[in-house]
Amino acid sequence: GGGALGLQLNKKLGQHLLKNPGIVEKIVNACDIKSTDTVLEIGPGTGNLTMKILPLAKRVVALDIDGRMVAEVKKRANSAGFMNIEAREGDALRACLGRFDVCTGNMPYQISSPFIFRLLAHRPLFKTAILMFQKEFSERLLAKPGDDKYGRLAVNTQLFCKVTAVCKVSAGSFNPPPQVDSMVVKLVPRDPPLQVDFGEWDGLMRICFKKKRKTLAANFNDKSILATLESNYKTFCALHGQQPASDLNMKELTRQILEQTGLSSVRAVTIDIDTFFGLLLAFNRAGVHFLNVGQRPLGVVSQGGTGATSSWQGLEAFMDMDDEEED
Repeated sequence: GGGALGLQLNKKLGQHLLKNPGIVEKIVNACDIKSTDTVLEIGPGTGNLTMKILPLAKRVVALDIDGRMVAEVKKRANSAGFMNIEAREGDALRACLGRFDVCTGNMPYQISSPFIFRLLAHRPLFKTAILMFQKEFSERLLAKPGDDKYGRLAVNTQLFCKVTAVCKVSAGSFNPPPQVDSMVVKLVPRDPPLQVDFGEWDGLMRICFKKKRKTLAANFNDKSILATLESNYKTFCALHGQQPASDLNMKELTRQILEQTGLSSVRAVTIDIDTFFGLLLAFNRAGVHFLNVGQRPLGVVSQGGTGATSSWQGLEAFMDMDDEEED
């Protein structure tokens, strides 16, 4: 632990060092590391997990915002004869992540949501991520339609990857113990990724989950939402040289689409991803768009990618994925 090494842990950075060897072993097993793999470890701390990964991987990149931890983990690895480590000081939300096959780490709560979406937008695609989050956050990632915690976070994460639980972790497994329990989850990206404009998708999800226990018809029956959709429609027409319908009634149009898709009286908390896909398609076909098309981020280039439109385009602009929906 940090105390034994004389390192004062920083509460602001959410530093809690994993000391339970049984949990470390479960994480390593779930990573399923091959001898050709590069492993990215976020927040290695003093290296309890790092030391178990180093013999298995071709290369380990250990990224920590705390320079003291970087120095400690590098010293510990080198003292044990491991030279396949690159320990770097950096912020997981801003530093270049490079190419990696496996990502692992114990995520501080304050960066959990934005880091997931940074990870899902990363190219080239990684094989798997084994990450520890606060238990409540993990449950929101894992939630299925009908579950109490099902919301935008679950839908948007599961749009890009399969999420499964690895194990629960009690607060006593850490030094110092946090106030809440944790859970390790496994994320495996869909390959190939689904083709969806994420700005459009998330715009629809924000409306549907605004009050997730209200019907979709009730959520769409909002003056500011209807005004935005009408503005989007007119911008879309102008950009594509089309004449807007003179008798446009956005309230009536959205009502018709919800009726036609059979979702008017359904609540978002019960709807699965495939059904949301169908709804987005129906809206787009009718000229209804959810991201202001005039402000759409065009030609977003990922690391190692091209500027082509794809499911992850502009995804990092949507990293505020803490659910804002109300019951």
